[in-house]
Amino acid sequence: MTSQESTLMEPSEQETKRSPFLEALGERVRTLRSRKGMTRRAVALAADVSERHLANLEYGTGNVSVLVLLQVANALQCSLAELLGDVTTTSPEWLLIRELLAQRSEADLRRARVQLSDMLGESGNAQERKNRIALIGLRGAGKTSLGQRLANDLGFPFIELSREIEQFAGCQISEIHNLYGANAYRRYERRALEEAIQIYPEVVIATPGGLVSDSANFNLLLSHCTTVWLQADAADHMGRVAAQGDMRPMAASREAMEDLKRILEGRSAFYSKADLAINTSARTEDQAFAALRSSVRQHVGLPA
Repeated sequence: MTSQESTLMEPSEQETKRSPFLEALGERVRTLRSRKGMTRRAVALAADVSERHLANLEYGTGNVSVLVLLQVANALQCSLAELLGDVTTTSPEWLLIRELLAQRSEADLRRARVQLSDMLGESGNAQERKNRIALIGLRGAGKTSLGQRLANDLGFPFIELSREIEQFAGCQISEIHNLYGANAYRRYERRALEEAIQIYPEVVIATPGGLVSDSANFNLLLSHCTTVWLQADAADHMGRVAAQGDMRPMAASREAMEDLKRILEGRSAFYSKADLAINTSARTEDQAFAALRSSVRQHVGLPA
């Protein structure tokens, strides 16, 4: 290659590295990976691509083939269209709906979702929804300890959805993922949630942290339960989980805190759809419970 040819190629390489499309694509891959709670190494292994190749994709510094994109999409359990950021071009109705919803505020979109859910018969009984309290948030937020105390206070049953999932599967959560994969886990999660809604008109449910990653299961939860996001800082999440002797899903990562922050960032927009939010950081368990108890009782119309 001549020096002139090399000079002519350099702008093209720089342009590729700065491509807004590739940068946006990389950001979507990172966001989807964070929502799923997967490390870069885990996605690379599932997609059968090198970790370096995936890193280049995430940071928009290199071009990628469609086949590699398809492998990454399969590893993240999403469609290639979702990865590319265009899922609403499949029909005229989708396009018209997209036009109606474009540029709307989050409050407007929430009202549209609730009304659409009612129109399509996806909403549950209003009173039962009030009395089904579902706690959402990452591990270490206090869903189990605070949930059990809240259930005792209200006189409701308490269930941990993770334990129900394990009963359906006949094995631990980690074994479900290792033996059957993420898609099978989501099916067990759906089955456990549906049964809990069917059996319990009054209940406190501690949900798995990643439930919000599946839009179908999260919609079901929002439609049939009063949801409460137990918030905490990333450092508190990490410290509490470590104190329990369990570093999942971060055990294999050398950048555990950074991974945790990205997961929290990726899921916070979904957690924020909850009816109530209680920040448990900088609070003792008793203080966090007092705030949770007061908010829930006020929301469902019970005396303090």
